[in-house]
Amino acid sequence: MSGELVINVAPYETRVALLENGHVVEFYFERPSDKGITGNIYKGRVVRVLPGMQSAFVDIGLERAAFLHVEDVIFNHDDVSFPEFLQCEGEADGYDGRQAKALSASALESAPIEDLLREGQEILVQIAKEPLGTKGARVTTNITIPGRKLVLMPLARHVGVSRRIEDEAERERLRELMNSIKPPNVGFIVRTAAEGTDEKKLAGEMDFLLKVWESIKERASKAPVPSLVYRELDVTLRAARDLFAKEVEKLIVDSEKEYEKIVNFLEAFAPGLTAQVELYRGSQPIFDFYGIEMEIQRALEKKVWLKSGGYIVIESTEALTTIDVNTGRYVGKRNLEETILKTNLEAVQEIACQLRLRNIGGIIIIDFIDMEKPSDRERVFQALVDALKRDRSKTKVLPMSEFGLVQMTRKRTRESIGRLLHEPCPYCEGTGLIKSKQSICYEILRAIEKGRSEFLGKSVVVRAHPDIVGLFYDEERSSFEWVEESLHARIYLQPDASLHHEEFDIAVLEENRRSE
Repeated sequence: MSGELVINVAPYETRVALLENGHVVEFYFERPSDKGITGNIYKGRVVRVLPGMQSAFVDIGLERAAFLHVEDVIFNHDDVSFPEFLQCEGEADGYDGRQAKALSASALESAPIEDLLREGQEILVQIAKEPLGTKGARVTTNITIPGRKLVLMPLARHVGVSRRIEDEAERERLRELMNSIKPPNVGFIVRTAAEGTDEKKLAGEMDFLLKVWESIKERASKAPVPSLVYRELDVTLRAARDLFAKEVEKLIVDSEKEYEKIVNFLEAFAPGLTAQVELYRGSQPIFDFYGIEMEIQRALEKKVWLKSGGYIVIESTEALTTIDVNTGRYVGKRNLEETILKTNLEAVQEIACQLRLRNIGGIIIIDFIDMEKPSDRERVFQALVDALKRDRSKTKVLPMSEFGLVQMTRKRTRESIGRLLHEPCPYCEGTGLIKSKQSICYEILRAIEKGRSEFLGKSVVVRAHPDIVGLFYDEERSSFEWVEESLHARIYLQPDASLHHEEFDIAVLEENRRSE
C-alpha cells in the first residue's frame, strides 16, 4: 500500500494529511492559538479526591481541572510489582502509554485513591486525553516520553514491543537487545519504526530520551505549581516521528523553513528517511494539488456517497455515533441479495476510512442493510474487522446481529474534526433543525391575536425575515387577511434580513400612538 504524508504550512494553521493509495485517511491540524496538549507534562496540585469514583481532580493551570483515575496513579517502583513483560497496545504502534498499566488488579484493590493521593499534594502528570466537550483533560502519572524508535517509561521496568512488528523472531531480538542495554530502573516500548534497527542506533536514542527525562525532573523541581514542564513536539515533527513509517513513501511539505526543520529532525533520529522528504514548489496550493481539500470538505458532510451509487449517513451525538448504510441509486445487476451484499462490502471500506479521517471515537453503531444469509453477514463483519486493522487507534468490534447492526468502540484521544472545525449553528443552536417558515407565520398570527386589546383597530408593523414575509404574501395570504379583518386592523409587513429566521417583532405604528 503506497502512502504519502502531505503537510501544508501557513502562519495561521498547519495541516497534515496521511494518504493511502491517493485517499486521505488521517488528518491533523494545529493553530497557534489552540495547540494540542496531549503528551505535555505538567506540575500540578491535587484539588479534590473522590473515593467513590476512585479518582481525583488535579489543577494543572488549564480552564478545567484534569481528571486522574486510580489506574493511572504511580509514583515509584515500590508501589507495585511489575510483570516481566507487558505486551502493549494502542495508537501509534499498537502501543498506548496510559494503557500500559503499572498497577495490577490486586494492587488496585489494595491501594484506593485516598491512600495514594491527598488534597494539596503536588504531582507530575502527563496529558493522556485532550479536553473533550465539557470534560477536562485526562491525565496520568505514568509518564511516557516518545522518540521515533523508542518510548521511555521512566516509572516502569519492563520492555514492550509494538504489536505491529509481526515477525516474532524480530520482536524477540529487539526485546532482548533493549533488556541488555537499558538501565534497570526504567522501561521502554520498542516502536514499529525500530524494526531492523541495530544496537548502536537504539542505544543512541535511549540515551537521548534519558537526558530528556533528567531535564524534565530538574525543571519540575524548580517550577511553580501549576506549570508546564515539558511540551510535546509540534504537529509537523509529530507527523515526521509518528506517521512517517515504512508504508509512507515520501513526505511533502510546502514550507522551506519546515522542510529544513523536518530534515534536521530526521538526520538525528532516522537519517535514512531524509531522501524521502520533498519540498513542494508548485504554484497550485498543495492540498488542492493532491485533492485533499475536497476530501476534507467531504468528511464534514453527513452523507458520504459510495462509488456504486449507494451512500452512508454519519450522525454523531454526545454519547455515540450512528452510521446508516443505504443502496441509494445502486440497483445492482443480478438480484437484490447481491446488490445488498456489494453495497455493504463497499460501505465497510468507506466506514473504516471515515472513522480514521474524522477521528470518530467512543461507541459506534453501524446499521448495515439487512442480509438474510448468515454467510453474507459474516463476510461483511470479517471485512470490517480486516479494514479496521489499518487503524492506529484501538478498536473493538462485536459480531453483527440478525438485524444487521454492528456495535464497536474506537479509542477517543481528541475531538473529532467535525467538532474541531464546526461550531453550533446560530439558527438551530446545534439541534440541526429550525422551525418551518409556515410555523413561524402562524406564531406571528397567534401573537397578534394574543395582543388583541393592544392592536384592535390599529395599524400594526410586523418585522420578520424576508422568507417569512414572502410566505405571507404568497401561500399564507388568506390567513394574514383573516387576522386583519378579525382585528379591524391594518398590518404592514417589513422584511429584515438581519433577523434570525425564527425572530420577529410586532409593534403599533407610531402614527397611531401620536394620534392617541
